[in-house]
Amino acid sequence: MAQPATVNVPALNKVITVPTGLFINNEFVPSVDSKERIDAVNPATEEVICSVVSASPKDIDVAVAAARKAFKTTWGKNVTGFERSRLINKLADLIERDAQELAELESLNNGKPVRIARDFDIGDSVQCLRYYAGWADKIIGQSLEVDNKTKIAFTRHEPIGVCGQIIPWNYPINMWAWKVGPALAVGCTIVMKPSELTPLTALKLSELVKEAGFPPGVVNTVPSYGPVGGAALAAHLDVDKVAFTGSTITGRKIMEAAAKSNIKKTLIKVSYPLFSNVWSLRTDGLIDISAANWAALGICYNTGQDCTAGSRVYVQDDIYDKFLDLLVVKMKDQVIGDGFDVASGGGPVVSKSQYDRVWGYIESGKQEGAKVLLGGNKRATKGFYVDPTIFTEIRPNMKIIFGPVLAVGRFKTEEEAIALANDTTYGLGAGLHSSRPKPKTDDASQCIRVASALEAGTVWVNQYNLLNNNVPFGGKKQSGIGRELGSYALEEYTSVKAVHWNIGEKLEWPL
Repeated sequence: MAQPATVNVPALNKVITVPTGLFINNEFVPSVDSKERIDAVNPATEEVICSVVSASPKDIDVAVAAARKAFKTTWGKNVTGFERSRLINKLADLIERDAQELAELESLNNGKPVRIARDFDIGDSVQCLRYYAGWADKIIGQSLEVDNKTKIAFTRHEPIGVCGQIIPWNYPINMWAWKVGPALAVGCTIVMKPSELTPLTALKLSELVKEAGFPPGVVNTVPSYGPVGGAALAAHLDVDKVAFTGSTITGRKIMEAAAKSNIKKTLIKVSYPLFSNVWSLRTDGLIDISAANWAALGICYNTGQDCTAGSRVYVQDDIYDKFLDLLVVKMKDQVIGDGFDVASGGGPVVSKSQYDRVWGYIESGKQEGAKVLLGGNKRATKGFYVDPTIFTEIRPNMKIIFGPVLAVGRFKTEEEAIALANDTTYGLGAGLHSSRPKPKTDDASQCIRVASALEAGTVWVNQYNLLNNNVPFGGKKQSGIGRELGSYALEEYTSVKAVHWNIGEKLEWPL
């Protein structure tokens, strides 16, 4: 058995015990053939927290075999929806019990503030699991009329089987729940590969999977580097489905591997870059302060490391200058600091490579002629910190940054705003804002009209970037395939079987 690590939390004068092995068959084990380790780094201090076992392709084989055995014996069609619901609810209860410690570990490894991780990410994850626990005994098919005298037909929505799940580093616990919840609810088994940048909370959650009472092999956790473990999962002949959230380039590789192996079902949500965001503000001189709040939230939340971060904001000409003045004030109010400081609303970006990428794009924006209105200067202290930054005088072909960097443009007409927003190969999320908290008829008509015209999987009106577990989430264009959340996510983990039943027809033979 792999030995756990003791992680120091200096800000709280405490330690957290973290498992470091691969979680297979409800045990934390070493690699079967590799000595490679993954260093988990604290982005606030740039120091190594601890190291964990890195799975090899042979380890992926072992984990998949464990998941297949569980699917055929103790899970899948061998357990009732009532039992699946009970166990998922138990898991949610345990996560809620340990929310504070999980948030502390998330902050250490990811950088986000403890209170944000606890109250938002983990709170939402608990709710997500409970939502899918409610679905576990409600997986139904259809009864179809064929011939009332001699035949009937019906459908069964069956678990697809063993699922490889590859989650990103920006919301490690949240993305874990989004993928685990619907898969377990319908009866699938899981081989989970967390990001190599943020493996710690996935391993800690694995302890709770065992404590909740899930049979061995139902959930397996295999930290690994993407080109090793992720590639092995995508190409594995005994994996029935792969779900992935991450970059466009990796998403394409996973789809290719899935097609070339066993044409496995895929759920792909790519997160860099993704979206188009338009704030259509009326020209009647009314500037709703809440619009500036939502715009600031859209780019500052999670330090801009969000699949639908509102990194492009377009404002109507007549109120552009007034809105910018208000937006600068709002973004200055956001405190980017250590995750254990209760004043922090955001933390550092997740890694040195991400830090260098963001600053590379900031410098590129300056060189291409964009004007820096706010931020744009590096701190002299340790930590991968990027302060909220605003660019103006932008062009549509400038790069989108996965960080707290906002590009603000202007438009004259509704038609121009829609064209600017849709001028991208991505379409995960978009937003628009009317000028009144309670729109009049003409405002409501515009909101509906623009929402319909925006080419995005999610459109927010008079708000931004808030999701609900019962509402589907996914993209258009190159922002991915399939939907997460809501009842639609269940379809991603089921296979529909049609049963034709002859109750009266006698076949005469020969024909």
